[in-house]
Amino acid sequence: MLRLQRSGAAQLSAFRTLAKVSAEPPSPIRSMLCARGLAATAPAREQTQRFQRWIDSSTGKLDTRGLEAKWKGRWAELRTAGDSKIDAMSPEDIEKLFYVLVMFPYPSGALHMGHVRVYTISDMLARFQRMRGKKVVHPMGWDAFGLPAENAAIERGVAPGKWTRDNIAAMKKQLKDILADFDWEREISTCDADYYRWTQHLFLQLMKHDMIYRAEAEVNWDPVDQTVLANEQVDAQGRSWRSGAIVEKRRLKQWFARITAYAEDLLQDLEQLQWPAHVKAMQTNWIGRSEGVELRFSLEGGDIAVFTTRADTVFGASYIALAYDHPLISKDRLPRNRADEVIRAAQKMAADSSPGSDLTYGAFTGLYAAHPLDPGRKIPVWVASYVVPGYGTGAVMGVPAHDARDRDFCACNGIPSAAAVVAETADAVVDTGFRAEPGTLLNIEANGRFGGMTSADAIQAIAREAEAVGRGRKVVKYRLRDWLLSRQRYWGAPVPIIHCPSCGVVPVPEKELPVKLPENIALSGRGGSPLASAEDWVNCKCPRCSGAARRDTDTLDTFVDSSWYFLRYLDAQNTQKPFDAARATAAMPVDVYVGGVEHAILHLLYARFISKFLWKTGAYGSKQAVKDGAHGKPLAILEAVRRREQGAPNGEPFKRLLTQGMVHGLTYKDPQTGRFLRPEEVDLTGPYPAVRATGERPATSYEKMSKSKYNGVDPTTAVSSYGADATRLHMLYLAPPQDVLEWDTQSIVGMQRWINRIGRLVDAACDVLPVGTFEDALGMRAKWSREACETYRQTNVAIQRVTEALDSSFAFNTAIASLIELCNYLSAVKDRSHPTYAHALLALIRMVSPMAPSVGEELWETAANNTYISRCFAASAVPASSVFSAEWPALDKSALKPATTTVVVQINGKVRFKLEDMAVGLDQVALTEAAKSHPNAAKWLADP
Repeated sequence: MLRLQRSGAAQLSAFRTLAKVSAEPPSPIRSMLCARGLAATAPAREQTQRFQRWIDSSTGKLDTRGLEAKWKGRWAELRTAGDSKIDAMSPEDIEKLFYVLVMFPYPSGALHMGHVRVYTISDMLARFQRMRGKKVVHPMGWDAFGLPAENAAIERGVAPGKWTRDNIAAMKKQLKDILADFDWEREISTCDADYYRWTQHLFLQLMKHDMIYRAEAEVNWDPVDQTVLANEQVDAQGRSWRSGAIVEKRRLKQWFARITAYAEDLLQDLEQLQWPAHVKAMQTNWIGRSEGVELRFSLEGGDIAVFTTRADTVFGASYIALAYDHPLISKDRLPRNRADEVIRAAQKMAADSSPGSDLTYGAFTGLYAAHPLDPGRKIPVWVASYVVPGYGTGAVMGVPAHDARDRDFCACNGIPSAAAVVAETADAVVDTGFRAEPGTLLNIEANGRFGGMTSADAIQAIAREAEAVGRGRKVVKYRLRDWLLSRQRYWGAPVPIIHCPSCGVVPVPEKELPVKLPENIALSGRGGSPLASAEDWVNCKCPRCSGAARRDTDTLDTFVDSSWYFLRYLDAQNTQKPFDAARATAAMPVDVYVGGVEHAILHLLYARFISKFLWKTGAYGSKQAVKDGAHGKPLAILEAVRRREQGAPNGEPFKRLLTQGMVHGLTYKDPQTGRFLRPEEVDLTGPYPAVRATGERPATSYEKMSKSKYNGVDPTTAVSSYGADATRLHMLYLAPPQDVLEWDTQSIVGMQRWINRIGRLVDAACDVLPVGTFEDALGMRAKWSREACETYRQTNVAIQRVTEALDSSFAFNTAIASLIELCNYLSAVKDRSHPTYAHALLALIRMVSPMAPSVGEELWETAANNTYISRCFAASAVPASSVFSAEWPALDKSALKPATTTVVVQINGKVRFKLEDMAVGLDQVALTEAAKSHPNAAKWLADP
C-alpha cells in the first residue's frame, strides 16, 4: 500500500504490496511462429488417441468400468514380484525405503466405506512416495482369527476356515476394484499355519525371557452354556448374549505377558513419535504412571499394603477398603462371625462389577489395622465395590475429608469420618470440611510434626519417615496391567504348551511348530473351550519324559496376531524364521501407519510392546545392523539404520500415525416416532425429502453407518455408479482425514465433471504442442511473457501445497482444492504453446494420479501418444510408459514470488486508487512517480 500525504506537495509515508494475478493480453508469439512455419501444431489424431473416447457424447459420463479394467490389467502386466524386494541392502537402499502400512482388516466378507477411506489414503501415499523415487513397501493382509468367524460357523453351519477364506477372496476383489495397489506378494493371513507358527514362536520367545506367566484371572462365565464369554458377549444387563443367563465371575488359570515390565519405556518413548496429540494422551492415560507412597498398615498375621499419591492425608484415614478379590477375603483370614457375610458381599460385587454398578456397596470385615505412623490408632477394614480388583495392591485408604468417593462410601455405610487434615493454610479452622486439592497440613495433633508443611513437602517427609520405621516406601505405579493372552475359543492360534503330570508346564519344541488347529470340530458355543473336546488332539506325549500329557486348550488373543504382522510382511515367504533380521532392520520403523482411531489404545500398545521386545532381544534393529551388514559396509549401514530410527527410538514400530475419522451416512427418521426409515420409505424426487406414507419431512442427520439405521453405503455400488477414481477423489475432498466424513453421493458428480474437464484440457493441448522443451525455455526465463511467468508461478504454488499435504500435513482436501484451482487457471491461459503451459498440465496430471490412478494413467498415456510429453521433456527424463514411473514434479521456490503486484494508494488515510500490474521490487521513488502519473493522481495530489 502506498500512503501519500496531501500537504502542499505530495509526500510518501509508507507502502506495502498486495499480490495479484497478472492478466496480460495474449502474446502474438504463436501467430508469428505460424506465419513462419515454426509453430508446433499437432497433426490430426484419431479419436482413439484422445481421452474423450472414454466419455459418452450423449450423456457426458465417463466409461469408468472400461477405463479401470484397462489399467488394472496393465498394472498387473507392469508389476513384478521384485518391485519392493528387500534383500541385504546398501546404505543407499535403506535411505530410499519408505514403508506405508495400513491396518489390516478383519475379513468380514465386504468392505464398508470406512475401509474405502483408509485404503484410498494409504494407496495415495504409497503412489506419491513411489513417484518421489522411494522404494515403497505397501503390503496387505488379513486379521483373520477371532470370534465373529466362530459365531458365523455356529449360525451358518460352515467351518470358520472356509467362511474366512471365502470372505478374503471377496474382499481382495473389492480392494482391487477401488484401485488399491498393494504388494500382494507380501500377503499374509493370521489364520494360516504358516503365519501362526511364528505367532506361537513369539509366545515361546517371550516365555524364554520370563515375559510369560500363568495365573488365575477373572472371566465372564455363562452358567447355562458352561463357557467363557468375551466382554462384548455380555449385555448391559449382565446377561449372556446367547443363553440370556446372568453372567457369573469365575477365576481360571490364564496366560499373561509382562507388558508392565515395559511400562516406562512405552511411556517415555511415546513423546518422540509423530502421532496425533490425542492418541498420545490416550496411550499415556492407559499406561497411567503415578508416583506415590506404598504404606503398610499392620494387623495380626500380616500387613495390608496401600498405595497412595496423597500420603499427606494419611492422618485423615478413616478406613481401609479392599477389593473383593483381596487375599484377606477368605474364611481362614476373616473373623468367624463376619466371614460368611463378607464373602457373600464379595461375591455380589464380583457378579455386579460392570460399569455403572453401585460403587458405595461394602461390608465391614471385622478387622482393624494399625496406622503405619501412629500404631496406637486402629483403622477398620472394609471390602468395597469401588476398589478395582487386580490393580495395584488391591487396597486403598479411605480419607473422606479429602476424597469425594471415600466421603460417599462413608456416608452410605455409616463409617465415622475423621476430620480434615489439609487446608489452605496451616492455622485454618476446619472441623469436618471437605477439600480435595493439596494445600498445607493443619497444625493439629493428628498431623504431629508434619503440621505446617505443604502437601508436597509432607508427602516426601512422610515417605522418609515410613521407610525409616519399615512401614512404607516411595514407589511408582502404573495403571497398565499385564496382558491377558488366553482365550477359551477355537478360532485362534493354539497356545504352544503341554501340561505333563510329571514335568508340569512344558513348551512345545520349536521343531514341532506349528501346533495346528484340529479340523472338523463341532462348534456349539457351549461347554467351555471347543479344543478341550478334541481328545485326539488334546492327548499327546510330553516332549521331556515321553509320558502321557495334554495340550493347553486355550488359544491366543487375536491382538497377539496383530502385534507383529508388520514385521512378517517384510519377509512373508520365509520358512525358517518369522523374518530375516537384516530385512526388518532395513525397513523398520514404519514410516506412516494409517488406521482408525478406535485402535489407538490396545492394538498400538501391544504392537509397541512386542516390537520393543524383539528389538531389545536382537531380533532386528540397529544392534543387528553391524552384525548383518551387507556389501562390506557395516558402519555405513549402521548409520543409515540409525537415521531411519530417528523419531522412533528403541524399537518403536510406527514413526508417524495417521488416524482417519469415521464415515457417517445420511440418516432419515420418522418425525413422529423417531424410527429409522428405510431408503424406500423416503421420497427424494421433490425439492426436499418426504416420508412416502405421510408426506411429512423426515428428520435428517449424519450418523455412523449401520444396518439398523439403513444409512449404509455399499462401496461396490458407489464404485459401479460413479467410478473408483471419482469415489476416491470425493472421499479425499469431503473432509480432512482425521475428521468425521459425511458421505454425500450428490456432490460426487462434481468430481466426475472435474475429471472430464482435465480430459478436455489434455485433448485440447495435444492439438497445440509446446514450442520447444521446457528445459530450453527455462534457460530463457528472463524473456518470458507475464502470462508464462504467472503460469509457472501457479504451477509451483500447486506443487508446494500438494507435496506438503501428501508428505506432512495430510490435508488431502486442500491438496485437491489446489489442483482444482490450477486446473481453473490453465483453462483460462491464452498462449498454450508456451512450454510453461505444457509443464503445468503435465504436473497437474502427475499430481492428480495418486488420488485418481486410472484417470491419471489414461491422461498421461494420451499425452504420450500425441508426443506431448516428448515435446515438453527429453524422452529419457520423463518415462511415458506409466505416470507412476515419472518423477513427482519438482518445486522451484524461486517461482513462488508473484511477478506483479497491486499497490493500493492511500492519501490522508483513505484509499483513493490502485496501481495495477506493478513489477515486484520497485523502490519507494519509483512507486511515488507511478502514483503521480496515475490518471486519478491530479485530483488528490494537487495543492489546494
